[in-house]
Amino acid sequence: MSVRRPTAAETATGTGVAALVAVSAVTRIGPSGPEGTLGPLGAVLLVLLAALLTARRMFPFGVLVAVNAVVAAWFVLDFPGRLITVAALIACYTVAAERGWRLGAAAWAVTAAVSTVVVHGTLGVAWFDDRAVNALSLELAAVALGSAVHYHRAYAAGARERALRDRLRETEQRLEIARELHDVVGHTMVTISVQAGVATHVLERNPEQGAAALRTIKTISDEGLAEVQALLGMLRVDGTAADRGGLSRLETLLDVTRATGVPVELVVEGERRPLPPRVDLAAFRIVQEALTNARRHARPASIRVRLLYGDDVLEVGVLNDGAGESAPSPTGGNGISGLRSRATALGGTLHAARTGETFEVTATLPVGR
Repeated sequence: MSVRRPTAAETATGTGVAALVAVSAVTRIGPSGPEGTLGPLGAVLLVLLAALLTARRMFPFGVLVAVNAVVAAWFVLDFPGRLITVAALIACYTVAAERGWRLGAAAWAVTAAVSTVVVHGTLGVAWFDDRAVNALSLELAAVALGSAVHYHRAYAAGARERALRDRLRETEQRLEIARELHDVVGHTMVTISVQAGVATHVLERNPEQGAAALRTIKTISDEGLAEVQALLGMLRVDGTAADRGGLSRLETLLDVTRATGVPVELVVEGERRPLPPRVDLAAFRIVQEALTNARRHARPASIRVRLLYGDDVLEVGVLNDGAGESAPSPTGGNGISGLRSRATALGGTLHAARTGETFEVTATLPVGR
């Protein structure tokens, strides 16, 4: 486990405080205290103080205890330079800023006890002399300031995390809408292409069948356009694609396929009931994409759509009997992989398999009771 290195600012703070105490002791600027010189022991204490303050954010409470010991030794040894008490204030602030008000209160208690004893013992004054009270007040202010900084940082970090979650959720919603657009446009264009081909071949020989194909093109175009507009509208408001209807539109979807001349059988097993919106939409899209693949890659004589409503799952199966060499690969293709990712996102599974001239897509989606 790597140990965090002190930053340049932390090193500068530790060195700067030690240098300030040394200058005050030598030049007698500021509260210099008793007469005398630092000597080698005083220099050692200042070097130790600089090292401790440099490491204050790595070991806040341990540094606080050690700094109080250095300050107490400084007073007991009667060195000049009373600005050394600033080091104890910095240590109190650091504990509260890094660990919160509870440990900050403990830091204040330790520092207050040390400073009270030191002031009484070395200066020969009453226990709660003005100087002792002033020291306790400054230490309490340092802890209060550190606590305020700590909780401000926590609030800012929480706000950043919430903003990141919101951005991720928005991105997921937009990806979901993009997937819906892909499914809608793909289904619509394939149906239009098939019906346009029918109309082209039969319009002169069988005007009625050609007109029916054109009506189907208009119907599927209007439905596709309305759905695309609704999905694009979600990009301007706070909504998810999962809020759209699903299997309630299944019969309309099957009728469009039937209009191409392919018989479609719908088999429903179990009690048909409302489903969670995301599951409902996923089931509809799976059937839609499977029908689109059947029209795009195969020429099925018939298609069988099966819905099995279980206690905790919905099983969706689409079987077509026209799978040939042009049928979609069970393991590849954007359509199948997109359906598989949709099912997986809901905690379900999807399998696609070719057996002889048949191709079947089967999905299991958890729905809960």
